[in-house]
Amino acid sequence: MRVETMPQKPIGPVAAKITEKLTQAFTPHYIDVLNESNRHNVPPGSESHFKVVVVSDEFDGKRLIGRHRLVNQVLAEELESEIHALSIHTYTQQEWQESDDVPRTPNCRG
Repeated sequence: MRVETMPQKPIGPVAAKITEKLTQAFTPHYIDVLNESNRHNVPPGSESHFKVVVVSDEFDGKRLIGRHRLVNQVLAEELESEIHALSIHTYTQQEWQESDDVPRTPNCRG
């Protein structure tokens, strides 16, 4: 069984906004918003490429596409203006406890 810990790392303003919105919308048991912009061809300090991991009871009984639509709806404003790429990993509590790990993001080819 996994031990749940909230990540302790510096967070930029866009990542903070994403975290706040997803927390308000889904009351997650676990959330991690990773700024993966440094793995892409963008200026240093950019916040444009993200991976989000959200574990919430709100996803119980919902298919993966429905979960992703919910996340996209919550972050619609940011997706139109600040977020260039978003990797979404949503889990129910049971799925999270049974999972081995979050899929790794492949290296950028550009």
